[in-house]
Amino acid sequence: MNLRSLLWNKFTLVVLLVALAAGGYLYWKKVHQPSLDERYKTQALEMGDVTQTVSANGTLNPVVLVNVGTQVSGTVKKLYVDFNGQVEKGQVLMELDPAVYQAQVDLSAASVNNARASLDLAQANEARARELFRKEYISRQELDQAVQALKSARAQVAQAQAQAQKDRTNLGYTQIHSPVSGVVVSRMVDVGQTVAASFQTPTLFTIAQDLSKMQIDSSFAEADIGNIKVGQQVRFTVDAFSNRTFHGTVKQRRLNPTTQQNVVTYDVVVAVDNPELILMPGMTAYVNIVVAQRKEVLLVPNAALRFRPADGSEKKNGKPKPKEGRKKSGGGTVYVLENGQLKPLSIVTGITDNKFTEVVSGDIKAGQQVVTEETVANENSGQASGGVRMRMF
Repeated sequence: MNLRSLLWNKFTLVVLLVALAAGGYLYWKKVHQPSLDERYKTQALEMGDVTQTVSANGTLNPVVLVNVGTQVSGTVKKLYVDFNGQVEKGQVLMELDPAVYQAQVDLSAASVNNARASLDLAQANEARARELFRKEYISRQELDQAVQALKSARAQVAQAQAQAQKDRTNLGYTQIHSPVSGVVVSRMVDVGQTVAASFQTPTLFTIAQDLSKMQIDSSFAEADIGNIKVGQQVRFTVDAFSNRTFHGTVKQRRLNPTTQQNVVTYDVVVAVDNPELILMPGMTAYVNIVVAQRKEVLLVPNAALRFRPADGSEKKNGKPKPKEGRKKSGGGTVYVLENGQLKPLSIVTGITDNKFTEVVSGDIKAGQQVVTEETVANENSGQASGGVRMRMF
């Protein structure tokens, strides 16, 4: 046997060994290929209720929150209330040092007495001038001057009385009274502190009129605001009571938009009852507004609408592969196992609670199994596990 024949025999042996290895691999792969039931996870369609909500964060506030200030400047002399104190309308909250204003009242009272004395003299002079004019001892001009002096004296009395009234009012302002009945939420002054009311009234106290009635001020995106209506039911939670859900209703949808970084939001006010007085001003509320509800409808898991085969198995039925789970608003595609293959079904969808979606129409029914995820990866036939394609000569 020559060298050429020996090489040919070795080459034939190698080819046979490779062919046997490839055949063995294909047989092993066929035997160990997982079934569709093992490869895909499914879930049965069920009838049930679905509620669609929109969410946002907000802040709890009293319905009426009054800032109490002062109209006069001075030094705080006494405080009669403190934080969380219950107050009645008209109750004295604090007192400024009245010494300066009391002195001004005394001064204006003296000015009134002086003006009245001048008025008495002017009245006597006017009466005397009329008698002398009647007897033709003085001229008309002198009589007119006496009359004018009397009118001026009366005006001075009125001016002095007005100034005295102003000074008495300012003296009264040294006692700060509560304009409403409620609870003192905050106090911004202390005894000995000087407050100045020169250009703007300073805030001394903040009083919540009724903490049993509160509201949530929240901001919703423009994409959600169209579904929000006055009177809709609201559920919300707060961090202080994380395991408890509170309820309210939409009170107002404000028209004024807020734009930040090209994001438009609208303020929504939610009315909240707080009979236990456990909700406090300033708490962050996580708000969910119910915008739609359906009773006893066919529900499909959202995972089924998001599912897409990893290897394009849906092409086996001759149907094009959809680009995404929710093809368009109100439509979607789900997959079922039929005759050993994946079969895509188009459906029309309704509202969703982000876990289940309402099925409005489509060729599916309750109890039918739909694919929600792929649990075992499928290897393409003809490709080795290492990713190297075998080629036969």
